[in-house]
Amino acid sequence: MLPEDWIEHRRTGDRHHVGWIRPDGDAWVAVSLLGRELTGPVDWLDAEAALDATGLAWLADVWMLERPGDEPLRVRLVEVTPDRVVVQTDDFGAVDAPVERVELPWPAPARLRPRRPGDPDGRVLFAG
Repeated sequence: MLPEDWIEHRRTGDRHHVGWIRPDGDAWVAVSLLGRELTGPVDWLDAEAALDATGLAWLADVWMLERPGDEPLRVRLVEVTPDRVVVQTDDFGAVDAPVERVELPWPAPARLRPRRPGDPDGRVLFAG
């Protein structure tokens, strides 16, 4: 659930929602749409700049979902709200590829992470 004292931040220009700014004592912390801190305590303008610089492009990136006892699963973000995060197996652009969806809590758990060099590239589907 979204804390009441978090302030929605919309990007200057196109007004797209790119995250929140939350109070931290006399400072502010920029928080991504995944509910993850992008900065430590900074002044308001630095928090805004961090959110504006992060933007929304990362939402379209490939992500990895860590699985206990198995290789990370290559996924795409499908839905990100303060209620939940939904990912699905990467369909590699094929409209007829079978996909599995996984619902995660918000803020997104650490086991959902950006893809790194060396991560598997194969078409591994989620099996449970």
